[in-house]
Amino acid sequence: MRLKRRRCFVQASKVIFLFSLVALLIVLIKHIAPNIGVAVEKRHQKDKSKLNTTISLWKDFTGKENISSHGGESIISITSVKTFENLKPTNSKLIKSVDFNSDGLFPYLINEPDKCKGSRTAPFLVFLITTEALQVEAREAMRQTWANERLVPEVAIVRLFLLGKHEGPLTSNHQKILSEESQKYHDIIQQDFLDSYYNLTLKTLMGLHWVAHYCSEANYVMKTDSDMFVNTDRLIHRLLIPEQKPKRNYFTGHVIRNESPNQDKNNKAYVPREEYSKAKFPAFCSGTGYVLSGDLAPRIYTASLSLHQVHLEDVNMGLCLAKLGLEPTNPPDGLFYHWRKPYIVCEYNKLITSHGFEPKEIIKYWRRMQSDKTRCELDKTLLRRKKLK
Repeated sequence: MRLKRRRCFVQASKVIFLFSLVALLIVLIKHIAPNIGVAVEKRHQKDKSKLNTTISLWKDFTGKENISSHGGESIISITSVKTFENLKPTNSKLIKSVDFNSDGLFPYLINEPDKCKGSRTAPFLVFLITTEALQVEAREAMRQTWANERLVPEVAIVRLFLLGKHEGPLTSNHQKILSEESQKYHDIIQQDFLDSYYNLTLKTLMGLHWVAHYCSEANYVMKTDSDMFVNTDRLIHRLLIPEQKPKRNYFTGHVIRNESPNQDKNNKAYVPREEYSKAKFPAFCSGTGYVLSGDLAPRIYTASLSLHQVHLEDVNMGLCLAKLGLEPTNPPDGLFYHWRKPYIVCEYNKLITSHGFEPKEIIKYWRRMQSDKTRCELDKTLLRRKKLK
């Protein structure tokens, strides 16, 4: 009898404990859930406030906001590193009347609006070089070598480094150092978007916008990267040829055709179906280094605003060319290399680009190439004489 009572008591205690636990949970949910909701709402408000500048710029351009929902959070897709998509205007009339007197898609944090005004003649060549805030040594190496604005005295060269905004614990320090560097050299432009691999398209569009607005008389533009070796003399005198009338509708580099979108999700070149659905990309030039005639800068920029942009900036340029009904022109053989070509003395005097250099290597190979120029020219002369004989 006592055993039965004890069992009943234990069972009753368990039931009471469970009811008490449920009651406690109900009380906690009633008091805490509203606070959680408020916290989440505050977080969303904070995140959205960060995007107000971008939203207002886009709203000014298209007349509506282009905010999408991803994973329960509101984002401006073009500023997302992981889900780069386009800001896609639907009004073709707006596209045809792009105002190049504005900042473009994002406001300039650092700008050089008067850089092309000081030249007596229109710039023959504008270098647009993508770099990041911390690549100070690389920028200095290029200033000393192939991107020296006084390298070819008979033509006017303009050099610009393209940057987005660095984010991290030392952001303010990085920005201060970058501003000081800009005041010293006057060759940096920067807009208010996240500086990342996935936003290289934005960097290139910034550069094209700058040329269209601030340097519209430029004959040619070359977009390249901070780890490139460029033979500027060969570029100017072999490919562009100042003595000839400037080309129009001209786009060249290492041409890539019949390229399929990368479907490996673990690869940074991965292109989701929703970003590009066709089996092949149109012809494009490797982003390591390509050249376009100055008249194409505003046209490509404008065309890009009507497209579903791809985060691969070189592919995106190909899409813009296709939109304009154009294709890249094949350059003379052996001028553009989108990989690192082994250094052979006289071979480097013939090429225009080679890829994959550290800053110290750029200086080293540049000096070696300059010192070997005379010998290479002598070898050519001797070869010609042998042929004549």
